[in-house]
Amino acid sequence: MYGKTIGAAVVMLAAIATASSASAEKMTMKLNLTSASEVPPNDSKATGIADITYDTTSKLLTWKVNYSGLTGPATMAHFHGPAEPGKNAGIMVPFKDVASGAQGSATLTDAQAAALVDGKMYVNVHTKAHPGGEIRAQVVK
Repeated sequence: MYGKTIGAAVVMLAAIATASSASAEKMTMKLNLTSASEVPPNDSKATGIADITYDTTSKLLTWKVNYSGLTGPATMAHFHGPAEPGKNAGIMVPFKDVASGAQGSATLTDAQAAALVDGKMYVNVHTKAHPGGEIRAQVVK
């Protein structure tokens, strides 16, 4: 009887471990930043690519953003939210070094994680000529 109880407990723990890891999700997104996505849109010819990964279990967000053709050096770049496409919102996660692109990571709060998963976060790159943002892309799966 004792052996059967231990065996059943091992099977149950294995099932729980499998279920827990199955619910974890790693989201990978590739975004195109454009001036047409800005609110309001502007006439910049700049473009950018953002490679973003989000782990739903650890809430770790990682990014690598490259851009070119800006009207001048990037002055700031960050994730904003919560906001749907066509709306503006405050800064949620700032980027550190933005001179020639940006990469980094951050552990999101519950509110930030919800905004990201719900498609209510966007990447924005600012310049002196476009202090409200020169290029932008909504973060969507």
